[in-house]
Amino acid sequence: MDIYSILLGVLFFLNIVLAIIVIFLERKDAASTWAWLMVLFFIPFLGFIMYLLFGQNLTRRKMFQWEDRKKIGIDKMLSDQIIGISTRNFEFHNEVIEDSRDIIYMHLVNNDAVLTQDNAVKLYTDGDDKFAALFNDIGAAKDHVHLQYYILKRDNLGKRLLKLLTEKAKQGVKVRVLYDDLGSRSLTKGFFKELRAAGGEVEAFFPSRFHFINLRLNYRNHRKLAIIDGKIGYVGGFNVGDEYLGLNPKFGYWRDTHLRIEGSAVYPIQTRFILDWNQASHRHDIHYAPSYFPLLDNTGSVGMQIVTSGPDSEWEQIKNGYLKMISSAKESILIQTPYFIPDASVLDSLKVAALSGVDVRIMIPNKPDHMFVYWATYSYIGEMLKAGAKIFIYDNGFIHAKTIIVDEQISSVGTANIDVRSFRLNFEVNAFIYDQEISTKLVDSFLEDVALSKELTQEDYLHRPLWIRFKESISRLLSPIL
Repeated sequence: MDIYSILLGVLFFLNIVLAIIVIFLERKDAASTWAWLMVLFFIPFLGFIMYLLFGQNLTRRKMFQWEDRKKIGIDKMLSDQIIGISTRNFEFHNEVIEDSRDIIYMHLVNNDAVLTQDNAVKLYTDGDDKFAALFNDIGAAKDHVHLQYYILKRDNLGKRLLKLLTEKAKQGVKVRVLYDDLGSRSLTKGFFKELRAAGGEVEAFFPSRFHFINLRLNYRNHRKLAIIDGKIGYVGGFNVGDEYLGLNPKFGYWRDTHLRIEGSAVYPIQTRFILDWNQASHRHDIHYAPSYFPLLDNTGSVGMQIVTSGPDSEWEQIKNGYLKMISSAKESILIQTPYFIPDASVLDSLKVAALSGVDVRIMIPNKPDHMFVYWATYSYIGEMLKAGAKIFIYDNGFIHAKTIIVDEQISSVGTANIDVRSFRLNFEVNAFIYDQEISTKLVDSFLEDVALSKELTQEDYLHRPLWIRFKESISRLLSPIL
């Protein structure tokens, strides 16, 4: 028997073993299971490598722990809120928050997402405006700056940010930067040299343990957070790079949504950063300090929960929040997302809403940044059109916003797309907002974007060419593992 026959035999055996693992040992849904079995069957060698990189489930042991958490009082606050809401003895500050008690309770019990009702929130939909505000806040920092981004590029914007952070570190401000190893793969080892020399600290999330392969490649930290002096927090869709200022001709103008928050919601944002940092650093070197959680003045009245999810979580909590919002809708559901690859539960929930007379509008990009995801999106959009939803194709550049607004009352803004990757594989963070004024501002932004979009009609969709339908079908088939 020659060496090639032996190798083929070994490969066949490994494929059989992997197939058994996929079917019997991994906790995958049926669609993902069938998709991986097809990959292993049709492209055995490449499929084997792909599964090692993208297919393995992440253990759900407690990856993120912080023993000092009890010192900031979040656990007691959670307990008091759960008891208060369940016994109808909780003080809601306005009717919108009170009407949202069901979703609030769900996030409290299943995500430890404390409700805060004293926040002042500013919306940013333009990169220049968002980064001008962020740079101004960093420039005014006195104690610490904590930044976390999925993508941080070594281009002009990235270098400007690094220069400012280095200056603050030299002034004695504690600077920490956490980036995702895959999303920020363009960074070089020397990029943070001056910041580190000035006393700043930098960590990568899930870095590769080997030079050419990363067995945790499929699980990425997609969160974008900023905390300045424990008083100001940012969360939303903007990464750091020139293209997010609209300077990449491939995408043109970059339309996203980001929040600047002052109020008690900054505490859970800070906590999330510390949990992620301590996991990435393996030194657990952020300990409780009063300066990280300072006493705050009541600056606003916006009700909010900061909700996180990831492959380590027992529940797909952000998705569950979306489902709860969709099922509660009586008048309207407005969605902006760069990728629309919902699982069956979200797709059915949206279709039922549309079929029930709820005004469902979904806005997606007119150009791809990931080809398979783009065509898979169009596959699912067809089902929504058939159910009576309105679909808008954003024509003024690239829309990257991840927003949902229901009945102009409650909304969600953050990092999670309407896709399986955000629901199950990525580490994500969203703000669930219970406030009519903020929701109205988001609706106004949506309507402004509608004026810059083209509506995709059922007739247009049915007349698309055969080769487009073929690409959609192949992409949809692969969508559970995209």
